[in-house]
Amino acid sequence: MEAQLRRGILDACVLAVLERGESYGYKLVTDINTFIEITESTLYPILKRLEASNMLTVRTMEYNGRLRKYYSITDAGRNRVTELLSEWEEIDKVYRYIIEERGENRE
Repeated sequence: MEAQLRRGILDACVLAVLERGESYGYKLVTDINTFIEITESTLYPILKRLEASNMLTVRTMEYNGRLRKYYSITDAGRNRVTELLSEWEEIDKVYRYIIEERGENRE
């Protein structure tokens, strides 16, 4: 998958999971891996980028004697999910057109 498209999809996945509620890194990886493969080494730069873009906030709390970062989506993050879904609708239209032009059935 092309890198920029994958990046947008991963951003959307992270933000969509956070729409359900606050979460932390390992849990995000577990939740997202049910749909698309992601590792912690891929996730953390995404989280930092989304935080720098004000799409999520971070708070630190002690858990079992260690500090854990908890991430929450912001209004800007929710707006980005809406934008990404709109962009995806355009991609899906192009996909459907290509499939039709090739005479293939969409599964």
